[in-house]
Amino acid sequence: MLQKLALRASSLGVSARVLAGSGIIRPYSPRVLAGLLRTVMTWGTGPAGGFATLALRMPDRVGLVDELGELTFGELHTRSNALARALQAQGVGEGDSVAVMCRNHRYFVDVSIAVAKLGADLLYLNTSFAGPQLVDVLEREQPTVVVHDEEFTEMLAAADTERRVVAWADSEDELDVPTVEALIGSESTDDLGAPQRHCRIVILTSGTTGTPKGAPRNEAGIDAAVSLLSRMPLRAGWRTHIAAPLFHTWGFAHLALAMLLGSTVVLRRKFDPEGALEAAESERCDSIVVIPVMLQRILALPEDTLASYDLSRVKVVAASGSALPGDLALSWMDHFGDNLYNIYGSTEVAYASIATPQDLREAPSSAGRPPYATVVRILDAEGHELPAGESGRIFVGNNLLFEGYTGGGHKDMVDGLMSSGDVGRIGEDGRLYVEGRDDEMIVSGGENVFPKEVEDCLMRHEHVTDAAAVGVDDDDYGKRLKAFVVVDAEVGEDDLKEWVKQNLARYKVPREIVVLDELPRNSTGKVLKRELAKDERDS
Repeated sequence: MLQKLALRASSLGVSARVLAGSGIIRPYSPRVLAGLLRTVMTWGTGPAGGFATLALRMPDRVGLVDELGELTFGELHTRSNALARALQAQGVGEGDSVAVMCRNHRYFVDVSIAVAKLGADLLYLNTSFAGPQLVDVLEREQPTVVVHDEEFTEMLAAADTERRVVAWADSEDELDVPTVEALIGSESTDDLGAPQRHCRIVILTSGTTGTPKGAPRNEAGIDAAVSLLSRMPLRAGWRTHIAAPLFHTWGFAHLALAMLLGSTVVLRRKFDPEGALEAAESERCDSIVVIPVMLQRILALPEDTLASYDLSRVKVVAASGSALPGDLALSWMDHFGDNLYNIYGSTEVAYASIATPQDLREAPSSAGRPPYATVVRILDAEGHELPAGESGRIFVGNNLLFEGYTGGGHKDMVDGLMSSGDVGRIGEDGRLYVEGRDDEMIVSGGENVFPKEVEDCLMRHEHVTDAAAVGVDDDDYGKRLKAFVVVDAEVGEDDLKEWVKQNLARYKVPREIVVLDELPRNSTGKVLKRELAKDERDS
């Protein structure tokens, strides 16, 4: 009993230090403190309670900036009150779900807060879904209302959606469904009574291998913030450009952090490489939230364009969603300083490890180390832990693991640890090294080969700007990799094969290397390898 109390006290001490260092813990008047505690107890720590506390603490502070202008935390609170009432009139009640298919703008946030205030669940849809994927997901999840940007109207035509609301409207023509802005203007902005249940957030998996699965999460509470902030120095009151999609785990994580930190969130509907630099500079951003392909696209800009933007104010560039290819980390930091933090995790396990700028300088291919209150183990096929240096399946333990897919099924579990779906090793330096998806490994000439190692090698060639590889049959080796590359100059297939041969074992040299104009990717930056494999089967 005493040992448990000591551990609990130690945990509280670490959390307090992390939160105080980030500027979250600060003195408040007894009246404000009582109001904050009452609000959190009533509304929880999700979008409803998080933004309500900001409206109480700093109602006149700018909380959001997008192409339409600025909104204060007070305005976000009153707008969501009105929208909640309007959605209630549309039939949304406690325990229902509302699907959201929106890009990064104010209406995504308006809807998220409003739905949470009703005690309904939020289902975030990927804006790059293909029609069949969208139909399958909506049929499985059965949302009461679908809120979507006007541009997705045609795509939704094939789905069985009785009630729809348009968020961002591109045309000035009168629409046959209500808009979020019109609904906000139609109802009272007075505070609502709290629901009996709190909102769940359903994030969909990437769908790179089939129909996306729904991974629901209840309110993460303070643990999620302490985990990230223990290895990433975000501070209260910063201005943050969230370029990563808000519907993605990583983008939404920083929207949730903004609720705690009181950050001003800067949004742009669509990512544009130079536009991201302009937004970060003109809006005086202290941090930028990205997926790795965004860094690649920014660094592909002409040198004089890169030099024309001053990002000296930016202290943290937080990247997650896929592996950093090749020497991307070093290239970024050589251009913009040592401000890059790379987070490895998944929709199901949340954050498994964080690579700091020091980690990336010393070991650019590493995923860093686990954050606070997170355990990473490398296990063999029988579930036994492997020693440092040996490769196996990556298992993660923390307080943020999801509870199972909405359509049924779960990730593999061993002694309370959940599979991330990847294979990797713990290096002699104590850092995690992710070698690839456990379902992507091929056996070539009796040796295990992961596409990622070959992809990284190709990315280090001076003329390769993007690379991906898939397994194909081979008469001599049983299996070999077929690589697909994007190049910025004329370079022969034999030259690229020779490059791989000079840097890796012979059996890792791709059987074939195909030059493409671009690799197929989803909106979170992951390469759609099923498309590449399909092309291989069709050829």
